[in-house]
Amino acid sequence: MTYDLLIIGGGINGAAIAREAALNGLAVMLVEKGDLAGATSSASTKLIHGGLRYLEYYEFKLVAEALRERERLIHAAPHIIYPLQFVLPHENAVRPWWMVRLGLLLYDFLGGRMSLPRSRGLKASDSAFTAPLRGGNRGFVYSDAWVDDARLTVLNAIDAAANGAEIIVQTALVSARREGDVWRATLSDGREIMARAMVNAAGPWVHQMLGKLGVNAASGVRLIKGSHIVVPSLFEGPQAYILQQPDRRIVFAIPYEHGSTEIGTTDVPVDAPEDAVIDAGEIAYLCDAVNRHFIKQVSPADVTSSWSGVRPLYDDGASEAKAVTRDYVLELDTLGPPLLSVFGGKITTARHLAEEAIGKLAGPMGFAAARVTRSRPFPGGDIGDFAVFLGEVRRRWAFLGAARSERMARAYGSMLGEMLSGIDDEAGMGKPLGGGLTEIEARWMHDREWARVPEDALHRRSKIGLHLSAAERAAFESWWATVYSAPHPSPSRSG
Repeated sequence: MTYDLLIIGGGINGAAIAREAALNGLAVMLVEKGDLAGATSSASTKLIHGGLRYLEYYEFKLVAEALRERERLIHAAPHIIYPLQFVLPHENAVRPWWMVRLGLLLYDFLGGRMSLPRSRGLKASDSAFTAPLRGGNRGFVYSDAWVDDARLTVLNAIDAAANGAEIIVQTALVSARREGDVWRATLSDGREIMARAMVNAAGPWVHQMLGKLGVNAASGVRLIKGSHIVVPSLFEGPQAYILQQPDRRIVFAIPYEHGSTEIGTTDVPVDAPEDAVIDAGEIAYLCDAVNRHFIKQVSPADVTSSWSGVRPLYDDGASEAKAVTRDYVLELDTLGPPLLSVFGGKITTARHLAEEAIGKLAGPMGFAAARVTRSRPFPGGDIGDFAVFLGEVRRRWAFLGAARSERMARAYGSMLGEMLSGIDDEAGMGKPLGGGLTEIEARWMHDREWARVPEDALHRRSKIGLHLSAAERAAFESWWATVYSAPHPSPSRSG
């Protein structure tokens, strides 16, 4: 079979392009050497945001685009994306009060008509926001949104597959060459396929992939490691904090997994994608960052888990990692059948990137591209108000309990009805597998979401692995190996 489009890379950009292409009627194959969202796309700060700090580097176009996408995504996936208020203390600030206020007003303006509350100053009545802080009550409040980054990637792939795309995980591109008007590619499973065009969405491996294809790129990439740590909760409440640091960077403190706080991120230049490992210096930096602002102090000994990702940022020549643009560049090579390479990008703008990518390919491939995803819900996202939907879930499947019903409603949205069709009690969900996970859900992750090893299910399709004891994890891995004859996974990365 000759495909219209072969996509290399199952991160957020590759999955979003597969979705956009399939909905445009193209015959699509996506191949991923590991798991969907197995690298950078599951190691973000987990925000859908315009990027307030990008205004300082005059990235007005990027911020405006990201804010428009934020509004679209909140409505398209209300189960895995939800509004989050951010408190920006002005104590220990490294920028003048007027500059921060002006930046927030510009942020509001660039967002246009939006459903989230606009920014404001902290008030005396905001004691719940200021109580955890060491300073006074000077500062600001603004809004962005939280996202389950790995699940957003998977939802893109689910929608792509539902519209005809073939999603292949645990399969690498071995080689590819141009032959006449097609690419002939060999995959690690032995298959040889042909495609009218290719997309290189290999993320941090984008340049390595170009080398494998024998193509020179005009664009460069900077590999920047971003690390996060998780500690016991530093504060109560659903709000998050954005903290200014003496080096003019900002660090987020965000509620995480009911009882913890996520702290991140760092900006450390690295030489290779495999360098996505947190080091002691980063842990100390992040602890110091929150200790400057919160009454409750933390040390490296308090860290319960961590994650690191390598961002493949487009090299714009900036001297410091924190100043490198978060915008993306799409480089099209038409010296033969088309090759589109993706440099940079971020979770928030992946849908827009995909739309632009298909638009660039339309001319050389001879089809008319349609903007098919701007108002399209993601799988499970056709639920309206999440609180109302959660109430319906709890009435229909009362046996789930409060915590599990919220977790599953968040993860699957309206797809939960298909998963639990005909299930009237807990016994109908099959064997308990720890942490509220049961056989019916684990099988769904394998059969419908391309989970191939326990790590995929426990740390990317869900975060249940964070809550399992060593014995529970071993039992889950044993069950998985028995059911799917899966190889024993390598040691997991926390987070």
